[in-house]
Amino acid sequence: MTRSISFKAVYFVAAAIAAIALAGARPAHAASAADFVKLEHQSAAALKKLYAHSPGAKALGDKAKGILVFPDVTRVGLILGGQGGDGTLFEHGKANGFYSTGALSIGLQAGAQSYGYALFLMTDEDVNYLKTTSGNGSGWALGVGPTIVVVDAGAAKDASTFTGKSGVYAFIFGQKGLMAGVGITGSKITKIVQ
Repeated sequence: MTRSISFKAVYFVAAAIAAIALAGARPAHAASAADFVKLEHQSAAALKKLYAHSPGAKALGDKAKGILVFPDVTRVGLILGGQGGDGTLFEHGKANGFYSTGALSIGLQAGAQSYGYALFLMTDEDVNYLKTTSGNGSGWALGVGPTIVVVDAGAAKDASTFTGKSGVYAFIFGQKGLMAGVGITGSKITKIVQ
């Protein structure tokens, strides 16, 4: 006897997967100081590894007013999808706040993956925009606000490719898993209350 799976069941499973991924990827507001120290170290290590593989990222990092690093973003989906992770804002080489990133999506998707990304905020205005919008409850929806340039792997190797004068440069790194493509537009960044 053959049974067909109803769309309701598929949506339920996908929603459960997305909820688990988003809940598991982000520490609660009551995270301990040790959790934040661990996140800072993971973010710094991810940035160091990015610099080792990308002279362009290092060149931008030397000029950036702030660098927001999400070392491990988890993405899962089965028609409905979700992604989430936590990161650290570095200003002048020091941690200056913790943030979460997340997004929900619907469409033709199945699988799971993890990746990291770094946003190089080139002006004081970009840093202030992040701090203002991410802390006001609504969050910064990437794609709204400062111009974001997603740097591909080829351009990332050549530091002369970037003007580095304005805007926000995004580097996606460390992709692992079975889903095709990574996009950060539409992701929302919010400040983690300590």
